[in-house]
Amino acid sequence: MFHRRLKEKGIEIGLFLAAATTVVVLLFICIFLFRDGYLLFETSSFTGFITGSSWYTASTPPRFGILPLLSGSLLVTAGAIAIAVPMGVAAAIYISELASPKMADLLKPFIEILAGIPSVVYGFFGLVVLVPIIKDIFDLPTGQTALTGSIMLAMMALPTIISISEDAINAVPQALKEGSLALGSTQWQTIYKVTLPAALSGISAAVILGVGRAIGETMTVLMVTGNMAIIPGFPEGFIDPVRTMTATIALEMGEVPKGSPHFHALFAVGSVLFVTTFIINMLADRIKRKYKLREGL
Repeated sequence: MFHRRLKEKGIEIGLFLAAATTVVVLLFICIFLFRDGYLLFETSSFTGFITGSSWYTASTPPRFGILPLLSGSLLVTAGAIAIAVPMGVAAAIYISELASPKMADLLKPFIEILAGIPSVVYGFFGLVVLVPIIKDIFDLPTGQTALTGSIMLAMMALPTIISISEDAINAVPQALKEGSLALGSTQWQTIYKVTLPAALSGISAAVILGVGRAIGETMTVLMVTGNMAIIPGFPEGFIDPVRTMTATIALEMGEVPKGSPHFHALFAVGSVLFVTTFIINMLADRIKRKYKLREGL
């Protein structure tokens, strides 16, 4: 009995250390980002950084305004989610509720393959295939636009949204569906009125994870969005080149002197990206809690 309790205590301590490690790593990442990002504001204005509309690192003095980068990231992400969410949820409904077992077994491996493709391959595909198509359709000087980035990010977010949404739909108790059908509802009415509301917390989590995948992607948007640091309009900005926060860090970090204002500005951009992702995760958690509370009622 003593050895059993000792073993259980050891497992408990191991699990606690694993959980604590993630917290410590996150804390060090925060310190690493915010420490170097804060040093920018010893020589530049915080207000100018947040509200500035120009990102001209080679000017005298340099201008580190994050608005073009932030708006570019949000525009590309919004377009990706507008494409990926309807397609992903529809695909999850088909696989879990409508497809035959053979068809579902055929589709699932392809979804898993999509999830495993490296982002640089997506970017290369977009650059070689999609960019010329967008250029010809809209008669543009270049097909490297926010729309191109949105389409590619939607493709990358689809496997996450489909897989998690499918799991959420499959987790709905069969008795709820059978009760709806027994009351005379059609299959489509059951899906719309019973299954989807019951799985809404899981589907919302899938959508938020898709948003996180889209806003944090680097290589694909770097290759297909044109990397022009301007504040895009809406909706015409979808067919203009934009630059995202992640692409800016990837493009410029390798060529800046360590300790320079430009170096610290990139860390400040990374801090804003970190805070944005943190807010998205907090919203996801609140949405999940809200729907779980409703389900409990």
